Amino acid sequence: MLGYYAAIALHNLRRSPALATLMVLVIGLGIGASMTMITVFHVLSGDPLPGRSARLFVPVIDPRPLQRGHDSTPESDGSFTWPDAMNLLRAARADRQAAMAGGAVPIRPMQGGGLPSYETGRYVSADFFAMFGAPFLHGGGWTAQDDAQHARVLVLNRTLSRKLFGEGSAIGRTVRIKDSDFRVVGVLDDWQPQPQFYAQIDSRAFGRSDQFFIPLETALELKLDFNGRLSCWGNSGDSRGSDQCSWLQFWVELDDAARVDAYRRFLAGYWREQQAHGRLPRPVDAQLVGLMDWLAREHVIPDDLRLQLTLSIGFLVVCMLNVVGLLLATFLRRGGEISVRRALGARRRDIFVQLGVEASLIGLAGGLLGVLVALLGLWSVRQRPDGYAQLAHMDLGMLLATCTLAVAAGAMAGLLPAWRACRIAPALQLKTQ
Repeated sequence: MLGYYAAIALHNLRRSPALATLMVLVIGLGIGASMTMITVFHVLSGDPLPGRSARLFVPVIDPRPLQRGHDSTPESDGSFTWPDAMNLLRAARADRQAAMAGGAVPIRPMQGGGLPSYETGRYVSADFFAMFGAPFLHGGGWTAQDDAQHARVLVLNRTLSRKLFGEGSAIGRTVRIKDSDFRVVGVLDDWQPQPQFYAQIDSRAFGRSDQFFIPLETALELKLDFNGRLSCWGNSGDSRGSDQCSWLQFWVELDDAARVDAYRRFLAGYWREQQAHGRLPRPVDAQLVGLMDWLAREHVIPDDLRLQLTLSIGFLVVCMLNVVGLLLATFLRRGGEISVRRALGARRRDIFVQLGVEASLIGLAGGLLGVLVALLGLWSVRQRPDGYAQLAHMDLGMLLATCTLAVAAGAMAGLLPAWRACRIAPALQLKTQ
């Protein structure tokens, strides 16, 4: 029966090809524009560490003084001072914990000479790799003892390893970073979590990943260049070891709800203890925020992208309202034909289903066009300089969602016109023929 209705619908569409083409174009443009932005939003709002994110938390302790004339941010960005980060790190109350900061340094292999390349990476403590499940291609990370001894070891991302040493193994090789030699102990297998959730959240949260990892205490000892926000107050200048400069990020892994509750109590106790010593004067309790909640709190998805998503959905609504009008005009114009079918015994339900199938076929054709428009739109997004641009790809799920949305939109757009056409009085139409 459905095939019969589809055959009638195709026959009717061929009778008015210009109008059918116009409706397909309107649906295709609306679906394509909206699915472009929905796909980008879907990619950016995904879980950067599926299967692990529920166990990862950010402790938030606001170290800033009560009054800062230039401070326009009422909420802490989660940055830690060196003393606070070291205190929590050495307390080791979580299953794993790591302090970290961004860095940008000149780096080159000791063998072969050549000019150094300027690379961005991360200064981290030993638990970083195990806590975030970073996959190693060769070797591994370093130990807490290496942290304590300020060992000159590093881990490379696969991209930088290839750049420095080609396809050969980098393990045990020596690279020159600024004025110091470091031994490669591990190579990551192109680990690129998006967004780069463990770093300071800014416009570079998406895009190129860290290319190297160095022990945090080693980097501080060698005064390697820091890359990120450094907020200082009082008379501290820009000393990164001061308790009046916040610049570090701190993450913990907690395996179950009991551990989460215990760590929250530990944080609250630490905050009260520091206040008793005259520090942490702001009346904001220490907090423990989960990974996905942290991304939402830090507005990792750009506000302009949210606006573009809203506008694209509004454009789709306008397109579908136009399709409703076109379908209504099309169906009512066939009032005489519908009346003849009713007079020959067709039920209103039969007419409604047949017109609904016709609207769905228009929606399907519009959806196929919408896929092409969306692919073109995603290509144009990838030409932008934004860090998230290269992530704009449509996967199979979004492809199916595009077609489903188009068919559903076409069917819904046909509801009112089909219902209105079914209400036509056969006797009145036949009398005027």
